[in-house]
Amino acid sequence: MAHVTSAHDNNGNGAGLPRVPSIPLSDETTGAGDQSIGNLVKDATTHLSTLVRAEVELARSEVTKEVKKGLTGSIYFILALVLLLLFIPFGLIALGLGINDMFDFEDHPWFGFLMIFAFIFVLILFFAFRGWRKVRSVRAPKRTIETVKDTAAVLRHRGDNGGDNGEAETAPVPTSGDAVRRV
Repeated sequence: MAHVTSAHDNNGNGAGLPRVPSIPLSDETTGAGDQSIGNLVKDATTHLSTLVRAEVELARSEVTKEVKKGLTGSIYFILALVLLLLFIPFGLIALGLGINDMFDFEDHPWFGFLMIFAFIFVLILFFAFRGWRKVRSVRAPKRTIETVKDTAAVLRHRGDNGGDNGEAETAPVPTSGDAVRRV
C-alpha cells in the first residue's frame, strides 16, 4: 500500500496532515489477469478497508481542527461574558446615583437604587416566565420515534416473504422526505 497526504496544502508536502494508506490507481502486480477469484475478493476487501480507514482518518483530522477553532472562539466568548458580569454592578451603581441626582433624591439616596432593583426584578420575572413557557412546550420527537419503530419492524421482518408468490413486498420511496410506512 502506498501512503499519501492531502494535496490541498500550499507547498504539496502534506504538512500538518497525517499520512494515510491509499489505494493504488494502477495495478501493483504483473499478470493480474490470471489471479483467482479468491485473490481478487481479498484485494477488493483490503482496498475497501483501506479506503474506509483513510476516509475516517481524514474526517477525524478535519473535525479535530474545526473543534479546536470552535473551542478557541468559545473561550473568547466566555472571557467577554465574565468581564461583562464583573462590570454590571458598576453600571447599576452609576445608574442609581444618576437617578438620585436627576430627581433630586438627596434626602433619600436609597430610592434611586430601589428603582433600579425593581426594574431589574421585573425584567428577571419576565425572562423567567418566558423560559418556563418555552421549557413547558418541549415535546418528544414523535416522527423520529415512529420512523425508528418502523425501521426496527422492517429490519426484524426483512426475511419474511411479503406475498404468496415468494417475492418480498417493496415499499415506494417518497421524494418528499416523508417517512415510508408499510400498510
